[in-house]
This record gives sequence, C-alpha cells and structure tokens, in this order.
Amino acid sequence: MRQIKTYQNKNILVLGLGKSGFAVSKLLLKLGAKLTLNDQADLSKNQNAQELKKKGVRVIDGRHPIELLSQESFDYLVKNPGIPYENPMVKEAQKLNLPIITEPEIALSVSEAPYICITGSNGKTTTVMLTQKILARHLAKKGHHAYAVGNIGVPISEVVEKATKNDILVCETSSFQLLGVTDINPKVAAIIDIYHNVHLDYHKTFANYVNAKLNVTKTQSPDHYFLANFDQKDILEKERKTTRAKFMTFSENDQAADYFIADGYLQNQHEKIMKTSDMKLPGIHNQQNALVASAIAQIMGADIADIKAVLTTFAGAKHRLQYVMTLEGRKIYNDSKSTNIEAASVAIPAFEDPEVWIAGGLDRGFTFDSLIPLLKKHVKAVVLYGQTRYLLADAARKAGIKHILIENTLQEAVPKAYELTKPGDVMLFSPACASWDQFRTFEERGDYFVKFIKELKTK
Repeated sequence: MRQIKTYQNKNILVLGLGKSGFAVSKLLLKLGAKLTLNDQADLSKNQNAQELKKKGVRVIDGRHPIELLSQESFDYLVKNPGIPYENPMVKEAQKLNLPIITEPEIALSVSEAPYICITGSNGKTTTVMLTQKILARHLAKKGHHAYAVGNIGVPISEVVEKATKNDILVCETSSFQLLGVTDINPKVAAIIDIYHNVHLDYHKTFANYVNAKLNVTKTQSPDHYFLANFDQKDILEKERKTTRAKFMTFSENDQAADYFIADGYLQNQHEKIMKTSDMKLPGIHNQQNALVASAIAQIMGADIADIKAVLTTFAGAKHRLQYVMTLEGRKIYNDSKSTNIEAASVAIPAFEDPEVWIAGGLDRGFTFDSLIPLLKKHVKAVVLYGQTRYLLADAARKAGIKHILIENTLQEAVPKAYELTKPGDVMLFSPACASWDQFRTFEERGDYFVKFIKELKTK
C-alpha cells in the first residue's frame, strides 16, 4: 500500500457504516485521519461500530445530526454509495462546499497494484469475475494474484494493503460509487452498456446516469485504455470525447470494432480467440461479457490459453443467470440480479428451450411492454408475484401467453412454476424488478429461490 499524506490529520466524517464504511474507516485510520462515523441506525450492538470506537473513532448513531457539520470543521465527507444525495447530511455538506467522496477513490489512491474498473447497467459482475479469473491464471505463473473487488461485495479498502505492484485489482464500480469519484486512473476502464430507466430513482435523469458512469474514464491517463460499447451509438461519441485514454471498442456483431463476435467466434482485428459454442455460460449477453473480459485480459498481458481455460469452465456468478440444477429434466436458473427490465431482456432470450418464467418485485412505476416480443418468442408460461404481478400479467397477456399464474410470494410461485414445466424446459427466475418489496437484497431473494428449489427436490 502506498503511504500518502492526503488524509493525514484530516477531520473526516464517514456517513454510513455498512461493509464499505467499516473498511474505509479502518483504512483512513491507518492513513492518519481523525474520524467521526454517523449512521441513522442504532449501532449500540454493532460489533464493527464497537471495534471502531476502540480504535478512537467517534460514533454517532440513531440520527443524522445536521448541526454537526456547521459546528465542526470537517475536511471531507465520505459517503456510503447507497446513500442518496437528497440525504439531509449530504445536502448540508454540499451547501457548505464540503468535499464529498466515496470509498473507491480513497482505496484506489493508495493502491500499489494496477487496477481495472468495469461498470455498466448489466453484466458487470460476470465480466469482473471472468476478467479476474483469466488474470489470476495468467499471474499465477509468476506467483502473483488478481483480486475481484468493489461493488462485487468486497470493499477495495479490504484488499489494497495486501495487493502488491505485481498484482492486479479488478474493480466492479457502480454508478452510485462513480458519482462520488473525482480522480481515479485505472489501467483499463470499461463501460459494458448503459440502459435507460436504470437507477433513475437515484440519478433522476438519464443524462445524470451517463455522466456518473463516465467518471470511470474522465481522469484516465493517455497511456491507459478505455473500452466502449460500439453498438450503443447514442453514447459512443460522448464516451470518445470524454476519455483521454486509448479508445477501444467491442461489438456483438459489428466487425468494425476492435473486438467483435462473428462466425461463431470471439475475435479481435488480428485473430480468432475461441468458439462461442465452447463457452460454459449461456446467452449472447454473456458472449459480450466474455468479449470484454478477453479484451481487458489481453491488454493486461494474458494469452489465449488463459482465456480459453476460464471461458470453457466458468458456469456463472451467483444470482446472475446462475445454473441451479436439472430436476427431472428441467434446467433451473437463478437470475435474481435481474433487478430491472433490461436485465430480464437479456436473460429471457439466453435459451433455446421453452421457458417458464418467474418474475415480480418492487413497483417502480414502469410497464413491461418492452418485454412482449421476447415473451412471445421464448416463454410458454409465467408465474408472477409481488407488487408488479398485475403489471407483468398485462404484458404476458399482450404477448399471448395462455398460462399466467399470479401468486403473492416467491415461495408460492416456485412450486406453481415447476408444475407448468415438463422435461426439456427451462425454469427461469429473472424478476425484472428490485427485491425490496419482500426481500432486503437481490442476494437474499436469490438464496431463498435456491432454497425453495431444493425443497422441491425433497418432495
């Protein structure tokens, strides 16, 4: 870890405990900062909060004391990425012109290891995992490591201390994290895709969302690389104008891009990398994820043997079109990470076999009519639950689906969906909605889905 003096003796307010708040607090203490941590929750029995107290952190819990910001002179506010900018503490900090930053910027500023930042509306976790596994195989030849960190669930602050200059950090960066980033310089940055109607409850407008994503490349150096989606022409030119890095592109089908898919192969302008049919992961969207991972891996020095070894064996990230099991001839997939319509729109066409689709969740005020063509082509029956069940049923009716079942909960939906399948079918759980009507996180929702499937197996 690089020893920097940016935060030494600085008075810093960390807003929000959570995984990243805890990790960045410990890192800032090692960098010599004086810390106050504030969380609206009761932290009296929180072990991490008690540990920070023992290390000298002042912990203020149970409320957001807005007056604290004017009473004391803070140098920075470190915001948990999930906390919206409408939060009263954040709004007051903005009014006082207090610099607001997030955990990734602090952690990456002390990283000895070169790092890669991957973002996008969909596919970033799978792409991060593929990239990390390819680079880990490549680096292991010389006894070094590649780490998957960031929005994937491992705070960067937890890993920067042990990652050496010969290792690589592969960082999943969300728009929430990037909105608070002012100065990062990844060796390679990639934006897989940017879709409309994603996280607009947080960013308010599509333009704001795009600008947050572009922070991944805005301060890159000219000797580094930026990978952009050649097929998304509506933002391609803006990406090109924003970056100072070497500009490279990828495409699902356009051979004018630097990396592309054609004739059943992942390719670049110089060579065929591997057959798409040899990949373990299903779906054209995963071919795109693999293409991006291959491009990044080659830029970082990996060879085709490394790429093939991973892509022919990796079966999927948890909750992201995750193969669960084959039960009496039915292949069952958990795509709980499908928290929006766009994610479902790439999961549904991933299979050639008939599908029974389970969907539903939090109502964000959208209709699901954009899914109608995919439902017509791929889905023979649907089982719907949660707040959006009737909205989804309306789209299914318009698609001409005859078997539409409506349940209240996921637990009720799973056995009903299984009853509608027959050997050779795919049972796909791809909710197309956020989990927060019935579950705390998409991970919890996916774990329950797998649990309910295992209960089917025992009956």
